[in-house]
Amino acid sequence: MEAIARPTPALGSPAPEFSLPDTHGTPVTPAGLRGGPVVIVFVPFAFSATCTGELCQLRDNIAEFEDAGAHVVVISCDPGHALRAWAAQEGFGFDLLSDFWPHGEVAKAYGVFDDAKGFAVRGSFLLDAEGVLRWSVVNPPGRARDFGAYREALAALTA
Repeated sequence: MEAIARPTPALGSPAPEFSLPDTHGTPVTPAGLRGGPVVIVFVPFAFSATCTGELCQLRDNIAEFEDAGAHVVVISCDPGHALRAWAAQEGFGFDLLSDFWPHGEVAKAYGVFDDAKGFAVRGSFLLDAEGVLRWSVVNPPGRARDFGAYREALAALTA
């Protein structure tokens, strides 16, 4: 049985719009971030080892995203208060957005919600300044994304 029943959005198509609260309850939308690239990173669980390792790597290399003018947002189906505690503990300086309710609605729109298990799998998406999807990668639970793929995607977008 295939756990993820939805396809991811097609490259070259407008990325699905959404409005999700950040760790302070402020709504964040892709449209509100237009004018530069946006990197959307879905993670399964706050505080899990693989997710924490991936986000610490993003945190430690955030200058590469900033140099490309890219805004990084991380989306999890965890509630906002858990994401706020995780961000404070790890010193994440990028937005963590809660897709808690309706549960996984945005993850479903991006084709990365595992219906059988109730969480988002590891999906990353790069939107250009106009909100068009230019790159994506989806990894199964437990398999971290290759950070070099972000570098390559940003370089291709800004070339």
